[in-house]
Amino acid sequence: MKFLEDVKRWIYTLHSKLPSLLICFGVLQIKSVEELSGQICQICGDGIEITDDGEIFVACNECAFPVCRGCYQYERREGNQACPQCKTRYKRIKGTPRVEGDEEEDDIDDLDNEFSYGNLDALGSHRVAEAVLSSHLNVGCGSHYNASIPTHREHDSSTLGSEIPLLTYGEEDPEISSDQHALIVPPYMGHGNRVHPVPFPDPSSLQPRPMVPKKDISVYGYGSVAWKDRMEEWKKKQNEKLQVVKHEGDNDGGNFGGKEDDSDLPMMDEGRQPLSRKIPIPSSKINPYRMMILLRLVILGLFFHYRILNPVKDAYGLWLTSVICEIWFAVSWILDQFPKWYPIERETYLDRLSLRYEKEGKPSELASIDIFVSTVDPLKEPPLITANTVLSILAVDYPVDKVACYVSDDGAAMLTFEALSETAEFSRRWVPFCKKYSIEPRAPEWYFSQKIDYLKNKVHPEFVRERRAMKRDYEEFKVRINSLVAMAQKVPEDGWTMQDGTPWPGNNVRDHPGMIQVFLGNNGFRDDEGNELPRLVYVSREKRPGFDHHKKAGAMNALMRVSAIISNAPYLLNVDCDHYINNSKALREAMCFMMDPTSGKKVCYVQFPQRFDGIDRHDRYSNRNVVFFDINMKGLDGIQGPIYVGTGCVFRRQALYGFDAPASKKAPSRTCNCWPKWCCFCCGSRKNKNAKSKKEKKKKSKQREASKQIHAVENIEEGIEELISDRSSHMSQLKLEKKFGQSPVFVASSVLENGGIPQDVSAASLLREAIQVISCGYEDKTEWGKEVGWIYGSVTEDILTGFKMHCHGWRSVYCMPKLAAFKGSAPINLSDRLHQVLRWALGSVEIFLSRHCPIWYGYGSGLKSLERFSYINSVVYPWTSIPLIVYCSLPAICLLTGKFIVPEISNYASLVPLSLYLS
Repeated sequence: MKFLEDVKRWIYTLHSKLPSLLICFGVLQIKSVEELSGQICQICGDGIEITDDGEIFVACNECAFPVCRGCYQYERREGNQACPQCKTRYKRIKGTPRVEGDEEEDDIDDLDNEFSYGNLDALGSHRVAEAVLSSHLNVGCGSHYNASIPTHREHDSSTLGSEIPLLTYGEEDPEISSDQHALIVPPYMGHGNRVHPVPFPDPSSLQPRPMVPKKDISVYGYGSVAWKDRMEEWKKKQNEKLQVVKHEGDNDGGNFGGKEDDSDLPMMDEGRQPLSRKIPIPSSKINPYRMMILLRLVILGLFFHYRILNPVKDAYGLWLTSVICEIWFAVSWILDQFPKWYPIERETYLDRLSLRYEKEGKPSELASIDIFVSTVDPLKEPPLITANTVLSILAVDYPVDKVACYVSDDGAAMLTFEALSETAEFSRRWVPFCKKYSIEPRAPEWYFSQKIDYLKNKVHPEFVRERRAMKRDYEEFKVRINSLVAMAQKVPEDGWTMQDGTPWPGNNVRDHPGMIQVFLGNNGFRDDEGNELPRLVYVSREKRPGFDHHKKAGAMNALMRVSAIISNAPYLLNVDCDHYINNSKALREAMCFMMDPTSGKKVCYVQFPQRFDGIDRHDRYSNRNVVFFDINMKGLDGIQGPIYVGTGCVFRRQALYGFDAPASKKAPSRTCNCWPKWCCFCCGSRKNKNAKSKKEKKKKSKQREASKQIHAVENIEEGIEELISDRSSHMSQLKLEKKFGQSPVFVASSVLENGGIPQDVSAASLLREAIQVISCGYEDKTEWGKEVGWIYGSVTEDILTGFKMHCHGWRSVYCMPKLAAFKGSAPINLSDRLHQVLRWALGSVEIFLSRHCPIWYGYGSGLKSLERFSYINSVVYPWTSIPLIVYCSLPAICLLTGKFIVPEISNYASLVPLSLYLS
């Protein structure tokens, strides 16, 4: 054994330093792995090893993508468990450990014989040394797997028969006649490519049969005739998928040990690169905060210990009232603090998103997005503000065929309709200007009013001239909009009439039919440069007396149904009419989370923070909400995700439909790769599974034998099964109609996870179906507003809707790009601010008194405990005003009655409130 160890150490050291050196050792002739296999791993650059059967190691049986064993095992253990080229899941190869998702094998597991080297005593020391050498030279750098030492049975096996098969590696060539068959000698049978002696005769003694004279031997390929074509196809895809970049160091790209990074090593392809990453808050910042919370909890315990054990008997009522108020304040503080325990930040990689889904010369594979803009009263929500929001959406940096903008006019105002028509006409000049010069923001009112150097980073000589012309066009557009507003101040007695003389259908705001108008997106309507524009649709749902229309939540659900009929994008973005897109790449930021192949499937929405224009320097009305948007939301993102705040949020349509989140895969049963066979800790479960699989296999074989005898009966049962399947599909259709309503087009679109509409349906029929789904009675006896869409029952439908999705097991993501994604208009006076806060408080009280209250709703679902704390805090905070008023009135009552809520204070008792105050 000492001899073997010395040989192994010597060969390993020599091979690691000089991998291309030819070593002669007796009758052995050893070369590098690259020369043996002739292929290079396309991930790490090492050579692909030769298996024990003399064949090149093949990780994927579908496309034969060149991957070494080490990268194959790492991909199965740490990566996507799929081939980088064809995305087919890697199957387990014998000799490799099990990972999550592997199918149970019916036959004996190879782990029992993994370290079996056969009878070493029957082999000579020469063959043992050969096998040890081959175990080190048959693998690439960084990969370790056990050598296959020939057993005594292999050593004594008979030589190869004299009959030569009529195939080239198992595949027959049709161009070779029956008397001209080729023999392709495998590499392991050659003199120079052999690692260790094999039980085959000298290939020189074999007489290869003649091949087709006109056919080059290279066309036969290595393993089959089709191998060369497959390799050429792979090389073509390789140029599109792989990048060769310099590897950066772990710490700011620094080099360690004086070695420079190798620029020739291929980087992982884009299928493995994450589109985003979490950035935990540094422990130097968060740990002091956590210690302060724990310290305050200890002080609170001491405080209540003193307060409860020392009642004031002569003022028992006042003392009890004060203790109840103090307990309420403590619980409110705990509900507010603990959801901030693990705050995180996130970073997105927009270049990787483009690299993966926007390949040069191919159509974009980014998902489609339907954008909802809601407005009610054009006199309170100026049409010019709504027009700027729509223009920023139409000019967003996203493929135009993937964007559709739906404007909900819940007031059925002709002013909004005419303003939107003017906006569609002006967008023909504004959109190409924005995309040509990459300006930010793309809302013209705020772009032309910003006080910055607009020539910074602009190198195009025509920019100044075109900017001046565009500013003049926008001023003319503003004049037209303002004239429409001035005209709308005086409503005619007979109501408004359209250009064709017919009365405007929305003259009666409370009683009018549904209206849908497609302004942009039709064939032939393009911008001034001939490019296609995103779709722009005006929607006003039907309203009739006697129906509850559920305000904004009902309008958003109507937009959901209309968009599902017309475009049916898998993702939705909703913004208020006064919230424009400030960052043209905001949609791409959201798609980095939604379209991430590893974690995006469980994300129900991506919430962006609210940012506002026109706030004074001191922010006297606290419109920025810094504590909520910059601290609380980051803490929730580390648990299950932020709450939905009503605007600036990208949704997954399937989550809004009330479907549950994809179930997480269970961890695979542990298999023992290191313990002996008799280990009872984890091998017992594997043995039981193997025994069960064998029993099931025997049962299946018996069933097959019995089925042969009753084949005629099966033919009769097939008809019955078809009838049952038809009935089950009919029942599922009925369930979907009961859930979503009586629209077959919408029901069919609701089950399409990736969106899309049928191609064989005309636009006119789709519009008729869209008019039907916005009728007043469509939601009757359905789950709209209960389990589907925006949830009814509160004026703050945003909190309730996000809460329902979290209860279904979904998680949300908080995205804070460096450039604010959206900006809006904040209240500029105290009355508007108080009205807004009062509306939020009223909505929280409504949720508290409903069946959806997070205190008692959603247990046993996918809602996490700390996330529940946050929702409870959001619905109970208005009630804090009651104990706060009572507690503040106690000092006055004590002064009037001459009684106090605390007994005589000792030195110890005075330290506890003081410590609580200082903490």
